[in-house]
Amino acid sequence: MNKKIKTEAVDQLFDAIMTLKDRSECYAFFEDLCTVNELLSLSQRFEVASMLKDHRTYLDIAEKTGASTATISRVNRSLNYGNDGYELVFNRLNN
Repeated sequence: MNKKIKTEAVDQLFDAIMTLKDRSECYAFFEDLCTVNELLSLSQRFEVASMLKDHRTYLDIAEKTGASTATISRVNRSLNYGNDGYELVFNRLNN
């Protein structure tokens, strides 16, 4: 875990997110919390991670998502050398 992000404010944000019960509540909260571009960027990164996990090529991912190769590379680095957060979520979504 990155100690730079481990703050009381981030803890409170994550606690707030964990209270959300369904997709409708997520939309309401995240539309208030994020700009449209921020939310679209987050969802793009998650889509990129999913496609990388499915062994899709950078070119295919860039064409499908509009993500830059720099973004795809950053997500790939997180998948390979990160904290396994993507893997945790993918495993839970597939069960």
